Amino acid sequence: MAAAGGMIEFYPQIRQVHIWAVCLSGGLFALRGLGVLASHGWPRHPLVRYTSYGIDTVLLTAALMLLTILPGAMFANHWLTVKLCFVAAYIALGIAMMRTRRGAGARAGFYAAALLAYATAFGIARMHHPAGWLLKLAG
Repeated sequence: MAAAGGMIEFYPQIRQVHIWAVCLSGGLFALRGLGVLASHGWPRHPLVRYTSYGIDTVLLTAALMLLTILPGAMFANHWLTVKLCFVAAYIALGIAMMRTRRGAGARAGFYAAALLAYATAFGIARMHHPAGWLLKLAG
């Protein structure tokens, strides 16, 4: 616990790295998805794939650091659990979109569903509430 307590002073920087990595990861996925839907080869190029892996590694590392820094009471309404479920869905749908051989319609469906899962996870994280963006819509 002493290590996490000492890291609290770096919370703003770690949080900023996490936010940037979230945006870069989602943006790169959105671009890669459009490239795959347009039948371009560049989204599957090793440089693009490994860049994506690198961003996601930074994202996960920053997320785990934040998790160790923040008090458990912050997650009492289970928003983090719900968010992680949507993150897992986003990853699975993104993989399905990149790997499917079922045709453009299936790829487009996986792509749209992955983007929806990403947006939902993002909203939950922003609101720190399991309802995410629905809180804004409800007023």
